[in-house]
Amino acid sequence: MTTIIPERRPEWLRVRAPKGENYQQLKQLMRGQSLHTVCEEARCPNIGECWGHKTATFMILGRVCTRSCGFCAVETGRPMGLDWEEPKRVAEAVQEMGLRHAVVTSVNRDELKDGGAAVFASTIRWIRRLNPECKVEVLTPDFKGSADALRVVMDAKPDIFNHNVETIPRLYKRVRPQAVYLRSLQVLKMAKEMYPGTRTKSGFMLGLGETWDEILEVMHDMREHDIDILTIGQYLRPSFQHLPIQRYVPLEEFAELKAEGKKMGFRHVESGPFVRSSYHAHEQADGATKE
Repeated sequence: MTTIIPERRPEWLRVRAPKGENYQQLKQLMRGQSLHTVCEEARCPNIGECWGHKTATFMILGRVCTRSCGFCAVETGRPMGLDWEEPKRVAEAVQEMGLRHAVVTSVNRDELKDGGAAVFASTIRWIRRLNPECKVEVLTPDFKGSADALRVVMDAKPDIFNHNVETIPRLYKRVRPQAVYLRSLQVLKMAKEMYPGTRTKSGFMLGLGETWDEILEVMHDMREHDIDILTIGQYLRPSFQHLPIQRYVPLEEFAELKAEGKKMGFRHVESGPFVRSSYHAHEQADGATKE
């Protein structure tokens, strides 16, 4: 029988409601440019902090995903057609915000032959065109393992290529039913092989029923696939329609996993309850360069 813990969060998982002048300005900017952010669509707990510092993760290719992951708040269904003006609008928003590190992610678009890779590439190039000093990080889908689609993105030369494994292999059928653990790892390895100088990055959540040994095994798998940056965070249930939380992971365990990751050879490890792929992304990139 599965044990489901109470929904009441411990004190270290409380966040303030988002507010402030920068938050409101950024919200108006996104609506004015008809842009989406994963911060809003995935109900990220860090939205107040990040938007308060004028940082955001742009979500391209619409707001409807073709997959139905058990942890994710992004809408599932049949997406609309592609918006080829979106890459330029993202670049203009980056310019208006004065970003030096832009993060671009997307929904899954499995109905497209290239999974949306061409729009990713166009977005990278437009950001570079209007913001030549800005570093670009992409967090992509797995493109169903297509090397051709992946190469379209990599040929645009993102500074960091990120794709999350999200959880341990045993939980994939519940957590990521349309994904394949080894395929996700292979995509990361292919990205590194195509452009060895590109930093690769991946992450997973805790609190879904994984064991300590299973966590360490995933971390070892990631190092064997030459991943540079690791992010580890607490799963937080977006709604009662999503997977229940099995446990709240104590701060000490996150610290232990960070130490284990450093021993394994990751260039940078970000580990904590509020850590998400793009949380402190600029600092993660700097850490991976220096360490």
